[in-house]
Amino acid sequence: MIKVLIVEDSPVAREFLTYILTSDPAIQVVGTANNGMEALEILKMHKPDVITMDIHMPMMDGFEATRRIMETIPTPIVIVSGSIGASELPSTFRAIEAGALALVRRPAGIDHSAFEAASRELIQTVKLMSEIKVVRRLARSSKVRMAAPVSGQLSPQRTGTIRAIAIGASTGGPPVLQKILSGLAPGFPVPVLIVQHIAQGFVQGLAEWLSSLSGFPVSVASHSQPILPGHAYLAPDGFHLGLERGLRISLSSLPPENGLRPSVSYLFRSVAQVLGQAAIGVLLTGMGRDGAEELKIMKERGALTIVQDEESCIVYGMPGEAVKLDAAMYVLSPEGIAAMLAELVKK
Repeated sequence: MIKVLIVEDSPVAREFLTYILTSDPAIQVVGTANNGMEALEILKMHKPDVITMDIHMPMMDGFEATRRIMETIPTPIVIVSGSIGASELPSTFRAIEAGALALVRRPAGIDHSAFEAASRELIQTVKLMSEIKVVRRLARSSKVRMAAPVSGQLSPQRTGTIRAIAIGASTGGPPVLQKILSGLAPGFPVPVLIVQHIAQGFVQGLAEWLSSLSGFPVSVASHSQPILPGHAYLAPDGFHLGLERGLRISLSSLPPENGLRPSVSYLFRSVAQVLGQAAIGVLLTGMGRDGAEELKIMKERGALTIVQDEESCIVYGMPGEAVKLDAAMYVLSPEGIAAMLAELVKK
């Protein structure tokens, strides 16, 4: 049985979430809490496998509760949000930065047409996140520390112009993207294309959060949009992100790849076909193998390929699969990735 603690200040919402989660015979709700302070006490007693966390609550909100849990009794946390309004999203992404693993919209009422699909997504997310072994997070400064210069590690074959960087990420990706983009100098002269697996409805908030924290302009991509130096483009909900000749965005509603749309595999394959050696591919933390084989295609076409190191990954699935395939030329920390990108583009 997967033991779940529900943290939610609305009694109706707590009952609703309990109803949904316990509809799966593999899940047991071992407790509910009205706020973060109650959650900390119940956590000590019941030791759940996963926590569903609301954000706006009295006495202690979801961000502060997530921070304290990850610093004291680290437990997989899924943020379950009843709203994706502008006022709630900053706190939601702060909770992800503090160590929460995933975001999910709270399903609408039982009579809603999307209820069954949203309930399945919530249950599946809780099950997947319960398998992740999280570690204690120490209180630390929010400032990004740049890694030492990496010029001595650069491949001597890299003599051509870099025209775009493609990045793929899944579970644990948003804080890593924030570190990497923060580490790129102002006026970075190359566009960045990003596929981040995230629940429906959160991508615009992610773009705004990344922009505000990193100082690097991030927007949700639109079809046929020209990509500009020093800007990052996120794949929108429900569309694959690709690149056309002439450096324009291509959005596609082709079937999912690896069960996902947007898919990192689609992005990497598209960039490999259009740019070849004039590109860099970066694969970050995430479950599964999305993008691993296509990172190897990028490498075979002359692109430089980088994956995040195991020590800094929440989940080493995607990067680990790329390493097994010999798709990665470099394995680096987020700070090391930022330093290498800055150095490569400068050269």
